[in-house]
Amino acid sequence: MSAQPKPKISARTLPRGPLHWQMLVEWLSEDGVISAEEARRTIARCSQAESMQHPLVRLAAVSMTRASDGKPLDIESLGQYLAQRAGMDYLRIDPLKVDVAKVADTMSAGYAERHKVLPVQVTPNEVVVATAEPFITDWIDEVERQSRRSVRRVVANPQEIHRYTAEFFALAKSVRQAQKSGGNTGASFEQLVELGKSNKQLDANDQGVVQVVDWLWQYAFDQRASDIHLEPRREQGVIRFRIDGVLHPVYQMPITVINAMTARIKLLGRMDVVERRRPQDGRIKTRNPRGDEVEMRLSTLPTAFGEKLVMRIFDPDNAVKDLDALGFSAHDAQRWEQLVKRPHGIVLVTGPTGAGKTTTLYSTLKRLATEEVNVSTVEDPIEMIEPAFNQTQVQVQLEFGFPEGLRALMRQDPDIIMVGEIRDLQTADMAVQAALTGHLVFSTLHTNDAPSAIARLMELGIPPYLINATMIGVLAQRLVRTLCKECKEPDDVTPRSALDEIIKPWKISGNWQPYKPVGCVDCRMTGFRGRMGLYELLTVSEGFKDKVTKEPGILPLKRQAIADGMRPLRLAGALRVAEGLTTVEEVLSATPPLE
Repeated sequence: MSAQPKPKISARTLPRGPLHWQMLVEWLSEDGVISAEEARRTIARCSQAESMQHPLVRLAAVSMTRASDGKPLDIESLGQYLAQRAGMDYLRIDPLKVDVAKVADTMSAGYAERHKVLPVQVTPNEVVVATAEPFITDWIDEVERQSRRSVRRVVANPQEIHRYTAEFFALAKSVRQAQKSGGNTGASFEQLVELGKSNKQLDANDQGVVQVVDWLWQYAFDQRASDIHLEPRREQGVIRFRIDGVLHPVYQMPITVINAMTARIKLLGRMDVVERRRPQDGRIKTRNPRGDEVEMRLSTLPTAFGEKLVMRIFDPDNAVKDLDALGFSAHDAQRWEQLVKRPHGIVLVTGPTGAGKTTTLYSTLKRLATEEVNVSTVEDPIEMIEPAFNQTQVQVQLEFGFPEGLRALMRQDPDIIMVGEIRDLQTADMAVQAALTGHLVFSTLHTNDAPSAIARLMELGIPPYLINATMIGVLAQRLVRTLCKECKEPDDVTPRSALDEIIKPWKISGNWQPYKPVGCVDCRMTGFRGRMGLYELLTVSEGFKDKVTKEPGILPLKRQAIADGMRPLRLAGALRVAEGLTTVEEVLSATPPLE
C-alpha cells in the first residue's frame, strides 16, 4: 500500500459531519480544480435526483473535467483531492499487505460497517484506519480506547472500503476457525504469499503450499462457494469463488504460488502433474469445518498464462435438500410428491446449465431410494457419489454412452432409473422403452419452460402416441438469489402494480411486502445470501394428451398445462418477491416472459 505524500494545508475551516456532494463541488471550483461553469453544470445535473451513493462515487459518475487539462476527474482523483482538503494521506488499499487477523481484532465487522471505516494497518502504537468520510470523527475515541493505540486516519476509495470490509472480516473469521480446529494456517495472509516472493522453485509438497491449499478449501466452505477458480494472469494469479451464482474475486497471489497450488491439487486428484498442455479432470474428497465429507470435481484448462484450475464443490448439505429448502411452494410440492410416487413413466427436469436440475433430481431420488427399490443412474459426469444409488459413468471413448448405459441398466432389475441428459433420439427412445416396461425414469433436458420439453421430444423424433403413453410430468426450474435476512429492508420504491399485474390474474391472495437488498458483512455486501429454486410443474392429464395428439403447438400445450394447475416460472418468482424472499430484478432476469 502506498500513501500519497501529505500536502501542505492552508488555514481553512473544515466542516463536521457527513460529506455532501455539493460542498465538494464548491471546493473544487473554489480551488480552481474545475471551472465555475463546470461546477454549475454538475450541481444542476446532480440536483435532479436524490441518490444514496457516496459523494465521491456520485461525482465520479458525472465525469467532471479538470480545468487544467480537460481530463475527467475519476474517483481516485477526487479521493486524492478530498484527502488534501482534509489534511490526510490518500491510500490505495492493497489486500496483499493487510494482516487481516490484526485488523479484525481492532474492531468488529458490524462496527466497521456501521461507521464505514476499515482498519488497514496495526502497529504496536498505531491503528491506520481508512475512511471516505474524513469529517466524521465520533468513532475515533472509542477505537483508541478499545485498541489502546492512537488512530491515524487515511482517505480511501469508498468502493474499496465497502468491498474489503466484507472480504477482510470473512477471511479473518475463516483463519480463526482453522486455528481452532488445529490447523497450521498462519494468521497473516502476508505470510502465505511470501512463498512466492523468493526466486526458489516451489514444490507441490512444500509445507507452505500444503497450508495454503488447506486454507483455501476451508475458506471456500466457510463462504458457501460452489466453485473455486485458480486463474493465472500476466503478473499475478487470481483466486475467485462462485457464491450464489456470482463470481467474487477473493485474492491475488504470485504466479509461482498459484502454480504450486495447482500442482498440489492435481497431485491429490490423481491427475498428471507434468502434463499442462491438455485439459484434465479429477476428483478429491476432503472434509468441511463440521467434519462432513465433501467431494470436489477438478477441471484444468491450458490458457495463455498457464494452467487454469476450477474446483466444483459438492457439499452434501447443498446436494440433498427437502422440498422446502429447494424452494418448492406448497402448491407445487404436493403435486411433485404425487408425481414421483407413480410406479412408472418419464419425469423430465428442464432448464439451462446451472439451474439446479441435478440438485432437484438427487434430492428427489435420495428420498425414493429405500431398501425396497433399486435406484440406478447413468451420468456424464457423476456429479456426486451417493451410496444409496448405483451410479454409472458414461465413457464415450469406450463407446459407452447414454443409450448403451440405459440398455445395460435394463438388465440390472432396476425400479427407478435416472439418465443424466436426453441428448438424442437414441437416448430418448431407450428412456421411452424403459418407461413402457414398467420403470420410473428421470432425466433432464435443456428447454426454456416445461411445455417446450414435449415439443423437444417430438423434434427428436418421438411420436405423440409414445409421449402420451410414457410422459407423466415435466418440471422447469431456475435459480434466483435470496435476500440476506440480516440486512434486507422493505422496498417502497418497487411499484406494487408490477407485482399485482403478474399475480392478480391467478386469483392468488396475500398480504404482499417486497424487500430490497442492502448489503452487510454477512452477505459480502451483496444484499443476497443463498439461492432458491423457482419451479413450473406440468402434469400430464387426459386433456393435455389430447392437445399433444391434435394441437401440439407450444401455446396450446401451455394453456392446457395452466388449466391443469401449472404456475409459470415468472408467477412463481413474483410470489417469492411478494413474500420478501427475492427481488423483481432477480426474477425478471432469470425467467421467461409470460405469454
